[in-house]
Amino acid sequence: MRTAGVVGGGPAGLIAAEVLAGAGVAVTVYDRMPSPTRKFLLAGHGGLNITHSEPRDRLLGRYGDAADLLAPMVEAFTPDDLRAWCAGLGEETFVGTSGRVFPRSFRATPLVRAWLARLDDLGVRVERRQRWDGWADDGATLRLTGVGGAVHGDRREVAHDVVLFALGGASWPRLGSDGSWVARFAERGVAAAPLRAANVGVRVGWTAGFAERFQGVPLKHVAVSVRGSGRPAVRGDAMVTRTGLEGGPLYATGAAVRAALDAGGCVLELDLRPDTPAERLADRLARRRPKDSRSTWLQRSVGLDPVAVGLLREATGNAVPDDPAAVAALLKAVPVAVPEVMPIEKAISSAGGIRWSEVDDRLMLRALPGTFVAGEMLDWEAPTGGYLLQASFSTGVAAARGMLGWLAGR
Repeated sequence: MRTAGVVGGGPAGLIAAEVLAGAGVAVTVYDRMPSPTRKFLLAGHGGLNITHSEPRDRLLGRYGDAADLLAPMVEAFTPDDLRAWCAGLGEETFVGTSGRVFPRSFRATPLVRAWLARLDDLGVRVERRQRWDGWADDGATLRLTGVGGAVHGDRREVAHDVVLFALGGASWPRLGSDGSWVARFAERGVAAAPLRAANVGVRVGWTAGFAERFQGVPLKHVAVSVRGSGRPAVRGDAMVTRTGLEGGPLYATGAAVRAALDAGGCVLELDLRPDTPAERLADRLARRRPKDSRSTWLQRSVGLDPVAVGLLREATGNAVPDDPAAVAALLKAVPVAVPEVMPIEKAISSAGGIRWSEVDDRLMLRALPGTFVAGEMLDWEAPTGGYLLQASFSTGVAAARGMLGWLAGR
């Protein structure tokens, strides 16, 4: 019987293990943590958003520069396939009002429990607390070290006919994805784009008064864009934190934010009234009552809440203009300077990873025949909304099918 080693017990690794075992390959999964799927389980704490229901072209567009590369993999294991897979594990899914897809239980735990039971039935071995420490001198045998528990410090070498690496990126290092694999792959001539924070908040130099008063308060129904990026604004709710901004619109503009920072500086523009043209805002603002304070004027005229008024004061150094046209223009593009993004340890995911030029269309490394990669180890990124998990599952399935093809060819 042919054997396969899967290094990494996240969604990409485990779905690959399932495909391989279902085809009669003896599979062993090695995971550094006391139990697999730690990050997957954490993602399900607030409701497991497993994929998205939007049309194909729009969904693929969420993957930015990697869309064309990921397209054949997502088409080979589609959102509908992922939903059917969930149903097969006893977890029917539903589409939320935003188009996001969730299990009926809204949690990851029942799905993971059923999944691990299926893998066990297929004969997949899951070896926990096993850290991959590179390759032996032959360049193919895996070196493993036990971490914690009864196996702590145990060192051994294992060999397989084919190996998949699904070690994730560099976000959530306490759950096992710390990006330490980059240096080991570089030693073997495998190039990777730098791992950087994605789906992460940005730092903003708020005044102490604004931060103290409004931390934890959302800016509702705004549109966020990056000045000079040429990319469309992203709508949603942005959350004020003590040190900056968080939320879906910030995550979706992450690539543009990083590009602006690399070019020398980033300024966000927040449209506080994206559904109302500037001319109409100016007309409403022109009806100011003589005795209205500036805050009352802004609230009465255009419905600004205190946090939005505070943001205008932050942007103007507490000198919001009196001219209706000037205020209207400001409301459509409140400038917020961003000196940096939050550190990668606070990110939901990471950008960067093994460059696509390093793998063939089966996701096998050109420099290491018989070695495949999947999931966030590859150089792609996507916003939250189910897109991250969808691509992780799809690349895991694609890699497993590539591994089966390679084994058959041998």
